[in-house]
Amino acid sequence: INFAWELLTGVYGLPAEKLWITVYHTDDEAFDHWHQVIGVPAERIIRIGDNKGAPYASDNFWQMADTGPCGPCSEIFFDHGEHIAGGPPGSPDEDGDRYIEIWNLVFMQFERHADGRLTPLPKPCVDTGMGLERLSAVLQHVHSNYEIDSFVHLLKAAAALTGQDGIDHPSLRVIADHIRACSFMIVDGVLPGNEGRGYVLRRIMRRALRHGHKLGAQTGFFHQMVQPLIDVMGEAYPELVARQAMVTQALAAEEERFAETLDAGMKVFEEIAARSQGSIAGADVFKLYDTYGFPADLTADVARERGLAVDSEGFEVAMEAAREKSRLASQFGGGFGITAEQSQGLAPTRFLGYHSLQEAGCRVQRILVGNEARGALNAGEEAVIVLDQTPFYAESGGQVGDTGWLLGEQGRFRVLDTVKLAGVYHGHRGVLEEGRLALDEPVQADVDAARRQATILNHSATHLLHAALRE
Repeated sequence: INFAWELLTGVYGLPAEKLWITVYHTDDEAFDHWHQVIGVPAERIIRIGDNKGAPYASDNFWQMADTGPCGPCSEIFFDHGEHIAGGPPGSPDEDGDRYIEIWNLVFMQFERHADGRLTPLPKPCVDTGMGLERLSAVLQHVHSNYEIDSFVHLLKAAAALTGQDGIDHPSLRVIADHIRACSFMIVDGVLPGNEGRGYVLRRIMRRALRHGHKLGAQTGFFHQMVQPLIDVMGEAYPELVARQAMVTQALAAEEERFAETLDAGMKVFEEIAARSQGSIAGADVFKLYDTYGFPADLTADVARERGLAVDSEGFEVAMEAAREKSRLASQFGGGFGITAEQSQGLAPTRFLGYHSLQEAGCRVQRILVGNEARGALNAGEEAVIVLDQTPFYAESGGQVGDTGWLLGEQGRFRVLDTVKLAGVYHGHRGVLEEGRLALDEPVQADVDAARRQATILNHSATHLLHAALRE
């Protein structure tokens, strides 16, 4: 509590009289410290009870999950002033923008058990978090995160690219927010795909692209937001600058891919909406997903704007039927996305990585983009590359796969992961950072040696730890 107060009032110079405090309703220790030691008037310290319908179900009692570490918390709010609508925390109109939480101090002192019991943690701690953008809004004398300088720069760029006169349209906020999320996900090695993290990225991107389409933007606007993002965040995040080309290419490739179906998909949606009676059928949601690349939540967004509901359960039924059909189409397991048809004529990958981490003369046997085998790959496209031989270790349930690069005569492919396909092939998953890569082309395979060594040490340590625990 002392550290938080010192930073906010002493370092950042926030007026003490503008700060309000909340504590859990039985946390007398925190209340007394705020009042007696820090000097906050009692009328600005609000006790919050179990306001979510169950014991310890409170805005001021934090937990990681249904079981595990938990404890009461104390939140710090900033009062933006009477000219902003909203009441203090705990009041009926607390959801306004006048009082904004900028800091949360969680006193992790209990462990919650499955039967609901709370027992003291042997080593309690404080889990603290501060809203950086909310604090920026306070220091810049605005009351919305979208009004801080870094966001305004992105909003102006989005407005220019979509032909808007001002920066107030809600769709511009979606675009500005999503370019940050997408860019940093790609920097961290996530690429648009149909599963897992890759599909999360694809959903975010396509939502932004749909909002650009709504504003009348021309195809190819979204990847042009990368430079404005670097203008405001590149100094703090040099990895964004270092991987600018890869981020731009990945965004542009996905944008081009979705542009082919976005117009047609929106026309089909309008036809579906016209005949719908208050709800979009699950089969229609699946059709938009399967044929036009519309994620279900994107369809739900558009439907919500038209005052329509979405049959989510029906969509899940259709999705499960499609998954089952896909499983039946594959003649052998592995679960990593290669079918019997795609593996025809494919020789098992020979692993060379026990004795070498760099091998020239490896041949590209397959280029898999989603469920499609391709003859070539262009810059910015993601794929799984299968070689005839490789020094890359492939994950098959134990140690994680290698990362590194495949260097062709005209292209550079960044390997983000290596997985076993059907138990006998090594799939190098990644993105072509530059140039072009073709089927049957020879490549030099370079494993990231430092990461391999760190992975080996970590994997060995895990086995040693498990052995010690068993003993």
